[in-house]
Amino acid sequence: MTSHQSTQTMKPATAAKKLGVYLEATPAEFQEGVVSRTELNALQSDPPEWLVELRRNGPHPRPVVAAKLGISISGLARGGITDPLTTEQIEALKQEGPEWLERERATQAEVRKEATRIKEKNKEKDAESGDQPGRPRS
Repeated sequence: MTSHQSTQTMKPATAAKKLGVYLEATPAEFQEGVVSRTELNALQSDPPEWLVELRRNGPHPRPVVAAKLGISISGLARGGITDPLTTEQIEALKQEGPEWLERERATQAEVRKEATRIKEKNKEKDAESGDQPGRPRS
């Protein structure tokens, strides 16, 4: 028996998500085709000008907007941001510093602090029980 390797492809929406770009802002040929794993790797390692430009100036998808603002995607929705934003719009929002953004940043900081506390607690518990992190318990 010989193994037959097929080319793994993905929808443009999946590829755009992996590239961190807003699908509707990509070129038509990208939106209309399928992307192979090899093509995705090539786009990541040697991005064409359109990809460099999109990553630099946007419009950015919500996960990227949230990350650039230092808040969660849910925080974006609570703040009334539902559309993609450009880098310029994100910077303007940071400069304005609206109350909802400051509140969401504080919430996100608390979430991170709690996640770190839980991680440390679990690490201590594993050390006390002699378990090795990342190893399944028997």
